[in-house]
Amino acid sequence: MKKEPFIIERTFNAPASLIWKALTDKNEMKKWYFDVSDFKPQPGFEFTFNGGSEEKIYVHFCKVVEVIPEKKLSYSWRYKDYEGNSLLTFELFSEGNQTKLKLTHSGLETFPQGLPDFARTSFEAGWTYVITKSLQEYVDGKK
Repeated sequence: MKKEPFIIERTFNAPASLIWKALTDKNEMKKWYFDVSDFKPQPGFEFTFNGGSEEKIYVHFCKVVEVIPEKKLSYSWRYKDYEGNSLLTFELFSEGNQTKLKLTHSGLETFPQGLPDFARTSFEAGWTYVITKSLQEYVDGKK
């Protein structure tokens, strides 16, 4: 069982302020991410959202852990009625007119290992889609 976190990096032709807004504004989040119950980039703020497939919807419980405006956002990520707790971190690095986003999802091994939806490959596929397709389309103005 891999204990290393899943990490994906992507550079966007957009300022950090735009990416930060996409990560922290509830109305923007639902355009490319999930339709969260509410969101405030404040440590201790708790929020929920539903995600999954047509066969199975999972209720996600999250709690903001760390906020450095336009630089870093971390929150816990767990599921209703399932054991396990993970940490999701978005880090932004300004590179001229571009912004590098580094997403790190650690603690995946704490989720039930017998369920395909909790397999590392499922998270890898999901985050790759969310960052390289969905967020990219949002940045490009297609969403």
